[in-house]
Formats: sequence, C-alpha cells, structure tokens
Amino acid sequence: MEALLLGAGLLLGAYVLVYYNLVKAPPCGGMGNLRGRTAVVTGANSGIGKMTALELARRGARVVLACRSQERGEAAAFDLRQSGNNEVIFMALDLASLASVRAFATAFLSSEPRLDILIHNAGISSCGRTREAFNLLLRVNHIGPFLLTHLLLPCLKACAPSRVVVVASAAHCRGRLDFKRLDRPVVGWRQELRAYADTKLANVLFARELANQLEATGVTCYAAHPGPVNSELFLRHVPGWLRPLLRPLAWLVLRAPRGGAQTPLYCALQEGIEPLSGRYFANCHVEEVPPAARDDRAAHRLWEASKRLAGLGPGEDAEPDEDPQSEDSEAPSSLSTPHPEEPTVSQPYPSPQSSPDLSKMTHRIQAKVEPEIQLS
Repeated sequence: MEALLLGAGLLLGAYVLVYYNLVKAPPCGGMGNLRGRTAVVTGANSGIGKMTALELARRGARVVLACRSQERGEAAAFDLRQSGNNEVIFMALDLASLASVRAFATAFLSSEPRLDILIHNAGISSCGRTREAFNLLLRVNHIGPFLLTHLLLPCLKACAPSRVVVVASAAHCRGRLDFKRLDRPVVGWRQELRAYADTKLANVLFARELANQLEATGVTCYAAHPGPVNSELFLRHVPGWLRPLLRPLAWLVLRAPRGGAQTPLYCALQEGIEPLSGRYFANCHVEEVPPAARDDRAAHRLWEASKRLAGLGPGEDAEPDEDPQSEDSEAPSSLSTPHPEEPTVSQPYPSPQSSPDLSKMTHRIQAKVEPEIQLS
C-alpha cells in the first residue's frame, strides 16, 4: 500500500512539474485598451483563433473574423459579441483560393477604414481527402497568408504603428525547404508531416523577411509559437476510434486554446518589442531558432518564390485589384467581372461606439470560393 501511495505521489509530482513548466501558459499583458483599433484574425471560428479574437474584443477592438465557413464564422461572431463588444464581424476567407484571398482584401479595404493588427492564425496539418494540383498545406499555411499580407499592407502602413503576427510552431525545427519541389502536391501521411514542418519553417522565414522589407515603416511582425494546444487541429485528422482515447490524454498534457492564444496576443499587444520585429516567440518571450530558420538568403529566396506562387508580379506587391496568375487563373476570377462578388460580411448589432461609416454597412455579399477544406 505504501509503495502504491509513493508511486501515485511521484506521478502527481511529475505531472505538476510538467504542467507548470510545459503546459501552463504565461498570461499576456500588453495594451489594455484597444478602442478605435481594428484587428483581423484568420481562422477565428474556433480554438486558438477564437480565444485570440475574444481577448481583442474584450479590450475594445473592432475584430474581423476571417473564416472559410460562413455558418461557423457567424456563430463565432455572435458568441464573441456576448463579451459586450458589438464590433465583432465575420468576413469569408478561404486561404486555399487565391481568388478568395483577393476578394477578401478588396472587400475589407472598401469597407474598413483602418487595420492595426493582422493575425495569421488559420492553418491545416493535413490535406484530408482533398486532392489538389498544388501543395495544399503550403497554400493554406503560407502562400495565402503571404498574399493577404501584401494586399493589406497599404492599410497597415497607413495605420502605423501596426503589427503582423504569424502563428508558427516548434515543428519549424524539422522543416527543410526544397525550392525545386516547393508547390508539388502532398500525398500520404508521411509527406504531410514533412510538409507541415516545412510550412512552419516558411512561417518563421516569412516573418523574418517581412521585418526586413518593412523596416522603418512602423509595421512590425512576429512569428508566435502557441505551444502544445488541445485544439481541433490536433484531433481533426485522428481516426474516430482513437479520439476517445486521446481526448483525456490531451486534456492532461496539452494547453487549452486560451493558453495557446497568449503568445500570439503578446506579440500583437506587448509594448516595447518593436526592436524584436521578425523574431520567433514562444511562452511570451523571444527564442532563438535553428540556423535554417534564420537564413536570410533562404528567407529572401522564399519571398521571391512566394510572390510567384501567389501571382504577384514585379510591380504588384500591394495591389489588391489585379487578377491572380497561379493555379487559380484557370477558373474565372470574381474580381475580373464588371460586378465582382465579394466575401460575405456579417454586421454587428448597432453600437454607440460604431463609426458612422461602418454602422451604415448593412449589405451582405457572397464570395465564390473553391471546394471546402478544413481550417482551424
């Protein structure tokens, strides 16, 4: 009996050590009042993105939930408005479709007067049953956010000081970019694991190069690792029979989504970290990255390759109204028509804090997007 109690005590002690050193996330501080500021959070209908958006809304920001699913995005916006902030809206965005990214940017720039915080949270860890002629993981996790950032840069610069946060992962340490095979389709779970790590390395290099490109503009950017999080991304592609076994374990050893949101929030809100633009953060402090993740030549090469894959020409870096020229160019773009279709935009309930221009927006417009994939 004594041996059993001793073993239980040791297990409990080990778990407490693991919890407080690896699982429990430090709370985010930073700016407490965000009234008058606007934030865009991609993939904000659940998990880390929803908790990130909730905290921004609680601090008074106008928050745009950029999500693929209208049903889930509208439901999330309704939930977040229960925080007391009516300035939370949904806008449709499918990062797998470059046409959808451009339509979102056009709709946002035509309806929102400012952008102070852009958080790239949406991502996938597997292609699921979707089969495309391109690297779907790279498209959703890197190329889509890359293009969206370029199209929204004029607004970010006009509202400087402003910030871009790219939600990365410790998986970047396993990434190795092969520029000759960068956009080739991914088949099988082994290739998916490798491709996911590669996209997370691309996230870190993107933040690094973006910081160099935006030096002295007042726009700073950061790569943020949320830590091990018990989110939909973790269980989405696990076989159904295995999920009941993994859920209790995940609850014990992984962070809740609210904990995973702390480092992205730190990068978005913490004052005084502007000199650290382009760096990688984990547990609300800057961390060193392996040589492959701080290779400036690779970062610049990735930048140029990403421009090509995103359909950005030499003089089109920040123009949202040109036709994409990648795989999406085979399908008619809604932006090339005389009456372009734009993303669905949900409107908040009337609020005394709403600006006159924004409160008059009562239209609903629908974007044409490509076949659905799963985004967090």
